[in-house]
Amino acid sequence: MNKKATYTVGDIVRMKKAHPCGSYEWEITRVGMDFGIKCRGCGHFVMLERPKFEKAVREILEHTEK
Repeated sequence: MNKKATYTVGDIVRMKKAHPCGSYEWEITRVGMDFGIKCRGCGHFVMLERPKFEKAVREILEHTEK
């Protein structure tokens, strides 16, 4: 059985495609049906729907424990 990753606010994720600024790293700022993510390169903020976000993530680089 394939276990889905759990995402929390503050996690740093690596996306499959680079942002136009060249950075692959994003910080999660909102979790729910939509994800808010902020580029670690230029600070650009983006909202993505959960399925689109989960498909675009390659790996979790830093996981914050609460």
